[in-house]
Amino acid sequence: MPKLRRNQLERRIPIQHFGGKFFQNYIFRGFGPILVVILVWVSVICGICEEVSMVSAPLGFEVSGYERKKVFVSENGLFAFGFIDDNLKDDGNFAVGIWYSLENKTANVPVWTAGGGVRVSENSTITLSMDGCLTLFDNGVIVWSSDTKGLGVQSTSLLNNGNLVLLGSGGRKIWESFNYPTNTLLPGQSLHYPQSLHPSISSHYSLVMRRSGELALMWENNLTYWNSRLGSTTIAKEARFESNGVLGLIDGTGATVWFKSSESFRDPSVVLRHLRIDSDGNLRIYSWDSVLRVWRVGWQAIENQCKVFGSCGLYSFCGYNSGVPTCACLSEDSSNTEEGLPRTHPCNKMVDIGNCKEGTSMSTLKHTVFYGLYPPHDVGVMLNQEACKEYCSNDTSCVAATSTNDGSGLCMIQRTRSISGYHDASNSAVSFLKVCLVPLAVSASQADLRSNATSNSLPSGQNLSRTKNWKSIIVTVAVIVVVSACAFLGIEILVLWFIHKRRQIKAQSRIPFGKDAQMNPHYSALIRLSYDEVKELTANFKDQLGPSVFKGVLPNQIPVVAKVLNSVVASERDFRMIVTTLGATHHRNLVQLKGFCFEPKHKILLYEYIPKGSLQKWLSKPKQERNGVNWQQRLDIACGIARALAYLHSECQQCIAHGSLKFENVLLDEKLVAKLTDFGLHSLLDNDSASLSESLPERDIYMFGQMLLQILMGQQDIVGYSPQRLIQEMYHDKKSVGSVEWEGIERACRIALWCMQDRPFLRPSIGEVVKVLEGNLSADRPPPSAAFMRDNQVDYEESAEISVAI
Repeated sequence: MPKLRRNQLERRIPIQHFGGKFFQNYIFRGFGPILVVILVWVSVICGICEEVSMVSAPLGFEVSGYERKKVFVSENGLFAFGFIDDNLKDDGNFAVGIWYSLENKTANVPVWTAGGGVRVSENSTITLSMDGCLTLFDNGVIVWSSDTKGLGVQSTSLLNNGNLVLLGSGGRKIWESFNYPTNTLLPGQSLHYPQSLHPSISSHYSLVMRRSGELALMWENNLTYWNSRLGSTTIAKEARFESNGVLGLIDGTGATVWFKSSESFRDPSVVLRHLRIDSDGNLRIYSWDSVLRVWRVGWQAIENQCKVFGSCGLYSFCGYNSGVPTCACLSEDSSNTEEGLPRTHPCNKMVDIGNCKEGTSMSTLKHTVFYGLYPPHDVGVMLNQEACKEYCSNDTSCVAATSTNDGSGLCMIQRTRSISGYHDASNSAVSFLKVCLVPLAVSASQADLRSNATSNSLPSGQNLSRTKNWKSIIVTVAVIVVVSACAFLGIEILVLWFIHKRRQIKAQSRIPFGKDAQMNPHYSALIRLSYDEVKELTANFKDQLGPSVFKGVLPNQIPVVAKVLNSVVASERDFRMIVTTLGATHHRNLVQLKGFCFEPKHKILLYEYIPKGSLQKWLSKPKQERNGVNWQQRLDIACGIARALAYLHSECQQCIAHGSLKFENVLLDEKLVAKLTDFGLHSLLDNDSASLSESLPERDIYMFGQMLLQILMGQQDIVGYSPQRLIQEMYHDKKSVGSVEWEGIERACRIALWCMQDRPFLRPSIGEVVKVLEGNLSADRPPPSAAFMRDNQVDYEESAEISVAI
């Protein structure tokens, strides 16, 4: 156990409120009340301690970014909670989280961060409000919350194992940070489906727990470059990290079905360990060396760091130099190679081969593998090495190619300019990179031959005179051309520099996040753009995806969608307040808001681009194509929509009604994960919601019930269907599905009819809908729907019979 520092003596005193407001009576363990009073007054009045620390705090406590020295410290002095002052990021912003509190400050790595590491300014506060919610504010805007309002929270405490807990009466745990891991697992902490670890809020890498119980390292949620490889019949329930340095997968009986251990396994001298996914995409177990006072790597998932997908980023490849991973640029005029990963200086963008004046040639790199980063989908063809090179050379869309050269005859074609790769001397692969052809200068020998042939036809004196005249003329013309070109180029550079600086100054005044928003490709805060900038990134609204919806690309090559709002009645203040609220939402089943434009005649919202399209597009396909989506996928899509609505209705700081739930507003990503868009826009558009006989959240539930039936039926138009026909359609496919899937379909039918009740008070809450769809809650037989009886002339007795069938 490391020795306590001088200022850690106070950390054993559970000061429950600080800031000079009041103190309560406490007992210092092992000492008397008099010593307690002396230590407290020395700490507060004399100020000899660098930090004001505590192990627990009651409702109403608050710490601001200006008071970063006020921190929680666990009773054993090993962990601290508060504002993380990261000296490596000199951006004036901070994260809030839990870190090791050791003597060596460089070893005090964070183990949990609020909001996945979201950065906040000094003008921010972390507070435990009187309603029991732990909330992080930045300039008055909520950026993270524990969502424990009204659950009976009475205090918060940092435990000796690094777990931050919110406690109710009798010490009951209501919320704990162990249930919401970010990038690290501490001893005793588990990972369950669908939880995941991310190096940072903007990282492309993640460690995910799959439904089957496998652990997988992934890039952008669609490419797996490492997994735990469980057997086809084995299903794990959780991944658990033990104090002895073992990462294991545990099944339903409590048995370990897969494990990896650290080199320091059962070493009694090692008392501190943690598991972390690092920014380079590798998963590692760290052990504390108490002699050298450093963290040592005891195990890592991928021994060859170059095998981690995208280790070196764009336009570069990874290799080893004296055993150290090294990044090198694909382009010769890019920055030099550098040791260590990831790169601190990105490589230059490669020349556009479509603009090569003299054609293209193929550069050969032996023992090298290339792959596309955006998107990571290469095309495989069966060709030998020379044919692979020739194929890419003749294909105008091919940027690079890799011949595996292992006897399989596989040739991987990259058709994206966003490529990366790795070099390994033991790898037999050969890669080809398409580059612009450089024209060769005329050889000196050929020039001499032409000169001699001319001089032989003239007398020697005349030759010499004419040669001197021509040389002087050529030199004079060359000097004039060079001077003129330099002057013209200098003037043009000066003009371009002036225009650039002027635009940069305007952009700084217009975009509140300035340089970061323009230069950082992973900046997640909302950006404000002018109408001209929106026109530029959408190519003057060229690529239309739907009514008032256009595709565009940000300067950092991230695709976005611009939605033009034609009927906005809000003032700029109200517009920005609503946009800020919508931008603070973060959920797997919500389309993320990236930015906005507000001008007197132009109001536009920028969303992330979802490539698969809307659910409406799927319903518009022929029936035989729609059948490719099985029942479980349909239920997963419906469940994703319900989770998004539950988050908006009950998990945000204030209820956000969607107000316009329809198939065009449900998008599907590459894995058919449903993502809800256009939520909350009823506050911006000129919609008379006051005329409705029900509230907008109640209307959302009704529309969801209708949408759920449409998803199950696989068609949008069900107006002419009676309840009897709906059930007949469902039972028609009963033989084609298993009993477990059919139970889910029955539950979905029941809850859909409950949602579509005419009387709003009969409808379930959206949280109950989610539990029913997940199978955690049963649904009773729904009463006859007045809407169905009115639309289809179905009498009460018939509807009752249908309800019994369901």
